[in-house]
Formats: sequence, C-alpha cells, structure tokens
Amino acid sequence: MTEFGSPVRRRLLLGGALAAPMIASGIARAQDNWPNRPVRYINPFPAGGATDTLSRLYCAKMTELTGQQFIVENRGGSGGDVGVDVVAKSAPDGYTIGLGGIASHAISPTLKKGQLPFDPEKDFTFVTHLWWLPNMLVANLDLPAKTVPELIELTKKNPGKYSYASAGNGTTLHLSGELFKQLAGVNMLHVPYRGAAPAMIDLLAGQVHMIFDNIPGSLAQFRPGKVRGFAVTSKERSQVVPDIPALSEFLPGFDIKSWTCLCGPAKLPPAIVERMSSLSKKALEGADLIKSYLEQGATAWWSSQAEVTAYRASEEKRLAEIIIKAGAKVD
Repeated sequence: MTEFGSPVRRRLLLGGALAAPMIASGIARAQDNWPNRPVRYINPFPAGGATDTLSRLYCAKMTELTGQQFIVENRGGSGGDVGVDVVAKSAPDGYTIGLGGIASHAISPTLKKGQLPFDPEKDFTFVTHLWWLPNMLVANLDLPAKTVPELIELTKKNPGKYSYASAGNGTTLHLSGELFKQLAGVNMLHVPYRGAAPAMIDLLAGQVHMIFDNIPGSLAQFRPGKVRGFAVTSKERSQVVPDIPALSEFLPGFDIKSWTCLCGPAKLPPAIVERMSSLSKKALEGADLIKSYLEQGATAWWSSQAEVTAYRASEEKRLAEIIIKAGAKVD
C-alpha cells in the first residue's frame, strides 16, 4: 500500500484528475456553442398583444440566426409577475429566458413592495434591451384644446374638471398622466380601467376627455381621425409619427416609455450572456427587424449587459419618485 492506497484507488484518483479539465472544457464549449437545443422564451403577457407580436418577431430572427427554435411561451398573470417569476426560478443554463421591462423590473419594485415572488434585481441576469415604444396622449375631438400649451392652459384654468383615462393604476399609462400633472402643475381626474381597450371606448364615447395609451392603440384611432393626437411621452419624437411632438418639448424632463429587456435567471454563465448579447445585437440591428418593429410602433434597442443593468436600476429609482408622489396603488 502507498499513501494513495490500492492500485485501483490510484487509477480512480488519476482518472478523476484527468476528467475534471475535460468536463470543464466540455461545459465551456457548450456555453460557447449556445444554443444547441430549443430555447424557451417566456412572454409574461397574454397572446395577441403588442408584446406578443414583438417577441415573436425577435424570436423568429434568433431562430434564423442560430438554427435553433426560440419558442414563445405566454405566461400572463398579475401584470406580468407570473411569467417573470418563471424566468427567475429557471435553471441558469440559457434555455429559459424571457421578457422583462418597465412594469416588472422598474414599477413593481415600488408599487408592489414586499408582495413580489422575486427580487427584481438579484434574481435576474439582464442581457440587453429589446425595444421601446412611447405612450401617446390623445383626446376626444370635443376637447377645447388642440396643442399641448393650450391643453396645459385649459387644465390650469379648470382644476379637476378634465379627466384622463389609463389602463389601470400603476401602469406606464397612469404614470404618464401623473408626470404630466406634476410637471405641468395641473389637476386632472384619473379614471383607471382594466385595460386600454375599454378606456379607449369610453374616450370615443365622450365619457373621459383624454387618454395616455401605448402608441399602437392610439394610432388605431388617431390615423382615421377619431381622436386628436397631442404628443408622445418619450424624451424624443417617435419615428412612427414624427410630426407629433414629444411632451419633453413643452415639459423638460418628461420621459416615460414602455421599454423591455431580455433577461434570464441569476448567475447565467458569462459566456452564454456574451453570445446571447452578440446574437441579439445582430437581430436587433438588422434592417428587417428594425422595419418590422417600426410597423408596430416600436424602436429596436440593443444595449450591453452593463448598460441595461444600470438603466433598470436608474428607472426604478426615477419612477419610484413619481409613484410615491402620485400615491399610486395596485388595482
């Protein structure tokens, strides 16, 4: 017997020592070759909406680039929290990823503090942004104002008389209205609905005076002349309606847009993150996807892992001030 024991034990130890670097090398190759099997992409919202369409366009392009299927799985519920939680609790191997964004990762941390089944920061690896789209302020044609300055003057002279609708408390549509009130120094009545569609119906019927809506919903009524368009809520004008001003042109600092990001569970291997980001860059900066997104009212948006991670944190902090000041509550 030697200090290593029997010859059999020596062979086992030697075999293990030789196998360790081979296993590590195999894992590294698997990460570098991601994906080598289908990828599950969780969309935390129901099928048929704008996020579903835009997600499927992205996944189709990623399928084309990689030769592996990117399969969209709709897991709606609780304003996106149900699907996002699926991503957070998945294995960090790159084969379950999903859609994060302003609702789940910047608004909910304040609006649903202590109620979320996940930590919006620690339970995720943020890879890149995917797209952004602005909200749009539109009004009933009977409203006696045709421009943003006229609207501000009208609401200042008549505090509490005019109402704006949104898709629900705590949504980006609600926060757009609250930021407008805060920066313009006006008092308007907020009328929350369970979704943008019923809110738009009441706007057209004259039950409410104006609405902040995602741009795809607004354009469906604005283009045929059923509502009056005032402005978009993003810092810059939208390429989709370049003649419509941004609210920031009248209210400096105004910037609320619905942004999304690609995320996976915490501790995604750096090699997978790098490859996922690189492939996403090719997809999001390709002329065909840019065009397809613009047709849906969205702007494709690639960013580095560091940029999207820092942006999420800054948005949470910025929006928390608006939410707290507005006294917004969960529906």
